[in-house]
Amino acid sequence: MTQTDPAETFRLEAQDVLEQLEQVLLDLGDRLDDMALVDSAFRALHTVKGSGAMFGFTEVANFVHEFETAFDRVRKGDAAPSAELVRVALDAKDHICRLIAEPNTHAEAGAAILDRLRATVGTGGQAGAQPQAADADTPAGAADNGDPSNGWRIRFRLPEDALSLGANPVLLLDELRALGDCTVHASAEKLPGLEQLDPEICYLSWEVTLRSDCARGAIEEVFLFVRDGMQLDIDPMPAADAESQIPERAEPSEATEPPAKRSDKQSAPARENSSLRVAAERLDELLDRVGELVIAQARLSQIADESSNPNLMAVTEEIERLSAGLRDTTMGIRMVPIGTLFSRFRRLVHDLSAELGKDVEFVTSGEQTELDKTVIEQLADPMVHVIRNAIDHGLEGPDARAAAGKPRQGTVRLSAAHEGAEVAITVSDDGAGLDSDRIRQKAVESGLISPDATLPEGELHRLIFHPGFSTAQQVSAISGRGVGMDVVGRTMDALRGRIDVASQRGQGSTVTLRLPLTLAIIDGMLVRVGSNRYAIPLSAVEECVELPAEVAEGSHSRNFLSIRDKLVPFLRLRELFRTQDPEGLHQKVVIVSTGEQRVGLVVDQILGNTQTVIKSLSRLHADVETFAGATIMGDGTVALILDVAHLVRSGERFEARLRDEQKGQAA
Repeated sequence: MTQTDPAETFRLEAQDVLEQLEQVLLDLGDRLDDMALVDSAFRALHTVKGSGAMFGFTEVANFVHEFETAFDRVRKGDAAPSAELVRVALDAKDHICRLIAEPNTHAEAGAAILDRLRATVGTGGQAGAQPQAADADTPAGAADNGDPSNGWRIRFRLPEDALSLGANPVLLLDELRALGDCTVHASAEKLPGLEQLDPEICYLSWEVTLRSDCARGAIEEVFLFVRDGMQLDIDPMPAADAESQIPERAEPSEATEPPAKRSDKQSAPARENSSLRVAAERLDELLDRVGELVIAQARLSQIADESSNPNLMAVTEEIERLSAGLRDTTMGIRMVPIGTLFSRFRRLVHDLSAELGKDVEFVTSGEQTELDKTVIEQLADPMVHVIRNAIDHGLEGPDARAAAGKPRQGTVRLSAAHEGAEVAITVSDDGAGLDSDRIRQKAVESGLISPDATLPEGELHRLIFHPGFSTAQQVSAISGRGVGMDVVGRTMDALRGRIDVASQRGQGSTVTLRLPLTLAIIDGMLVRVGSNRYAIPLSAVEECVELPAEVAEGSHSRNFLSIRDKLVPFLRLRELFRTQDPEGLHQKVVIVSTGEQRVGLVVDQILGNTQTVIKSLSRLHADVETFAGATIMGDGTVALILDVAHLVRSGERFEARLRDEQKGQAA
């Protein structure tokens, strides 16, 4: 069995907590009077501090302790939340990440951040002092119910999952004994019968009489690592009780239930809320196995079709049903909400707006839209460049916006939505928009297009994603070298996606990234062109029509069909692939689309639908834009998968040529 590295476990869990902390801090920056956010930040810091100390990250625990104390002062009203506190806390969060990744290498930077913290909360260098006030969970006035010098009465019950998480009640009691003279009473009223006993559940609670003049903070430190989710009461003990050697039995906090009923009540939520962290490599391996199963199932289906054995056909249909279900389940495991990606960009917008002196409102929607985890991982860098470009080049400064009659605050919107088997991710701004004339001029100067070239506006705007292309008048520390948008273009090509750009001068721009839901297994339409077979992603197929005889026999220079009073350009795949085989008697046109653009693909025959396991092309074929990959058919042969986005762009060029011809005839 593979042993899990405890330090790596801490890093993974701390990453989740710190991401949540960053979102809480950004929310707090917008709502400084929301004390619930202050409490959430305090709890997150407390968790990181306790876990860091538990797993040997002492430097992390010591650094976080001062921030935890500072937020505790804010919770208690000793300091006011402020924008500067949020800024310092965000820098602290980044520093914690560095301490976790590279221990013992960033001490100086941490000291500077702590100095800023002390100046912000006004602790006068005492931010790290242990607070002596009453515990936040203790009712008001509880600290006045006795003299702490007489000792303390401590009642505590650990969370039910404390034992499975590594907590040891005996060690906690030993730490309390080290503080003074202790009398311990264990309450077993929640202990079920032997048949219902779960050894991983903590059923006991404890009442401790501690005769010591120690501070409350010393007792709280004992429970530091198990505080979340536990019940803990710490009360000063009156003198009369201090003289007694026998503590009273703690009253049960809730009615005792029959053992069987208690067991059912505990087990149900555990099943509903259970989750498991699995290495991404194992999921990838599982998907590879499912892909091989789909290929084998296709082979079995072909053999069954050639056989007249009814038993074989029945088994084949059952295996086909099961493999389809297994495929869908496996794909579902790999799907994660895109909100996990969106949340990262709030910090980016927050920092950029401060750096550029622009007031930016960041609005997101569609966070629950799910996408393959592999796609999301590769989208992070491209999205950063698109958003940075929108803020730096798209949005005007506050004065320029006011002069143009716009609100001084600019808006950047980030949204995601399903469109068939694709996800459309849109970044829009209400800035100045793209300068089409400037883009054309720069493209001509760079030799990308000829001076008399005619391009659709969308294709002209897509030139900004060409390597080294930039219309910026000056290079800034953020953008202007034409590198970032090149990253976007290359990543989208690798993901078999498409970029749509729409812009209106003075009104803003919209960049839409269209991506397949998954990069592994898709439903495809199998077609024949000559003697070769090709797969078309079924999600891109709108309809199939007969190629009219007059069009098939007419001029090949005017490739347009009239479908419901709209002209749709079509491509003859026989010509595109230079097929020498005889044409089919009744050619078909498969209408495919991405976004609002459509194009027809003329094929010799439609063979039917198939589950398509996508295999990447070799490096030698990486520049072949017409194909997005390949798949293995049931008979072992290979069918190429058509790149619909590239073919649609070819159709757009036909449309642009038609418009130019129509303008020439009208003139």
